[in-house]
Amino acid sequence: MDADVLALVRRSVPRLSAAEARVAETILGDPTLVVDLAINDLAQLCHTSLSTVARFAQSLGFSGYRELRVAVARTVTLAQAQQARFGLDTTEIDPEDEPSAIAAKLASQEIDAIEKTARGLDADALDRVARAVVAARHVDLFGQAASSLTAQDLQQKLARIGCSVAHSADPHLALTTASLRNQDDVVIAFSHGGETQEVVRAVEVARDAGALSVAITSAPDSTLALAADIVLLTYAQESPFRMAAMSSRIAQLALVDILFVRVVQHRGEPVVIPLQLTHDAAVTRRRR
Repeated sequence: MDADVLALVRRSVPRLSAAEARVAETILGDPTLVVDLAINDLAQLCHTSLSTVARFAQSLGFSGYRELRVAVARTVTLAQAQQARFGLDTTEIDPEDEPSAIAAKLASQEIDAIEKTARGLDADALDRVARAVVAARHVDLFGQAASSLTAQDLQQKLARIGCSVAHSADPHLALTTASLRNQDDVVIAFSHGGETQEVVRAVEVARDAGALSVAITSAPDSTLALAADIVLLTYAQESPFRMAAMSSRIAQLALVDILFVRVVQHRGEPVVIPLQLTHDAAVTRRRR
């Protein structure tokens, strides 16, 4: 089940009926309502039937309203605990916030993104990706804008242990390299929303050429996720007062670190030599 049931509800809205969408919007507007209200009370508040509320819960993968209610209560409790940890009433960033408030709110949001990504990790899927990377002839990394930074981070890590790996922020070059891949190769694509056209197209081309395709995204029903062979999910909700990718980037970087450690484990002892060589090469460039 989703590490954040509210994120699951939010993603479900586009495919819901009008009556079910009212239930979803009511829950998202005030999640504590679900904790406090019985199914008949929630149905009355949403101007719908008991069967609609039950059907909505089942559409999310729950056995019924009771299980949905427990999951929402857990998410609400975790969110409240996180805010209390930083002495916050809300983690939403306001244009008038002072630096100390911004720091506390961003820290809370980013810690929340890392914790939810770790809790929601599909360990079997991650292990499949790690083993594939170890066995691959070559690994291509696709990502645009902020997701390109995450791809560069993984490129640096894999290069340090001797993997043949490449990333280009140029979408045309990405397509060119994707077309040359085969069943011995792996491609890993990063996109928070999973709808970046250039990234999706590169994955489709590489997959059709025979490469194993991996999507790292927060949207399991996105075009990118549907195009990939394996999906690794991140969990992050960006602030409405968003100037750039923040929590989403942190969640991606956390997942990259987990994946890299697993790759190192599967590579075994041989990684010690390239890690030492790359460390020694860089030491000579540091100021004494």
